[in-house]
Amino acid sequence: MSTPVETETALARRYRLELNTGTDAAPAWAIVPGVKDFAPKVDQTMQASTTYEDEGWADQTPTEYAWSIELTMLHRCHPVTKAFNAAQEKLRLAAEAFGDAGKVHVRWYDREGRDEAYEGRALVKWEQDGTATDDLDSVKVTLTGKGKRTAITNPLAA
Repeated sequence: MSTPVETETALARRYRLELNTGTDAAPAWAIVPGVKDFAPKVDQTMQASTTYEDEGWADQTPTEYAWSIELTMLHRCHPVTKAFNAAQEKLRLAAEAFGDAGKVHVRWYDREGRDEAYEGRALVKWEQDGTATDDLDSVKVTLTGKGKRTAITNPLAA
């Protein structure tokens, strides 16, 4: 019998989100700052595939996948110029645009270099979150995948 290996619980803040502010040919990845809550998801569409041979036991087959990211972030601005952070502003502007201007190219990965790392294109939903007089300016952003989420090599991998 082997001895159990010591383990630690991973921290929820292990993800980093980056936005391509360049082009597909020459990507320029900018960190999206101020993230307080980050929840990547993959949803499956399942169809019943039960047959007589299953002897009354239900069978399901995945027929489609969809990815999204829900995040909450503090809305960052420059202390002197008051200009909002450029990456955050690109997300906000994409949320109000049609066509290619309404899509963003993002990647997200484990900040400690683990294998979990992805990229894809997404539509943006931008909603004010902190609105009370004693709140910080925060925003809820939903990135809804446009097409496949692709596994990538983690940029921080050793």
